[in-house]
Amino acid sequence: MSKSAVAKRYAIALFELARENDTLTTTRDDLTEIKAAWKQDADVQALFASPKLSLDKKKELIRTVFGSASPAVVNTIQLLVEKKRLHELPAIVDEFSALSNNAQGIAEATVYSTRALTDEERAHISSAFAQEVGKGSLNIHNVVDPSLIGGLRIQIGNRIYDNTLRSKLDRLKRNLIG
Repeated sequence: MSKSAVAKRYAIALFELARENDTLTTTRDDLTEIKAAWKQDADVQALFASPKLSLDKKKELIRTVFGSASPAVVNTIQLLVEKKRLHELPAIVDEFSALSNNAQGIAEATVYSTRALTDEERAHISSAFAQEVGKGSLNIHNVVDPSLIGGLRIQIGNRIYDNTLRSKLDRLKRNLIG
């Protein structure tokens, strides 16, 4: 079974459980925090991959470190350790987030700008573009890119809305040359 198929199966199972228990948002937040911690610390990854540490010790460590997360999340991570699939955790979190966002009418958006967006600007962008993609709201990830000179480039799924000064200058250059 491919890695993405494995991640999808675990994510669907966890999603169904969270939906039944009405804990989608909490579960998504827990998973996002755990994924960030996991990706940030290579030593932790090496520790869990080590055959020197017994399965029971790994499970105990998970309960200790991630004990504040929901029981479903802790149990899922323990199952991943047991099945030697903890390396799938980032993909599972991504799949779970996509399922959760879809169920809640949220689309993921990356907004490139020359400076960090304010909360008011985020809310305005969310309300303006959510309807464009048929969702209730956008979960905005802001990327600061000074090379844009001005304006915004918004990527939602495979759609890109580019209203940057850089793209306008590039179009003007192509029109003048060509």
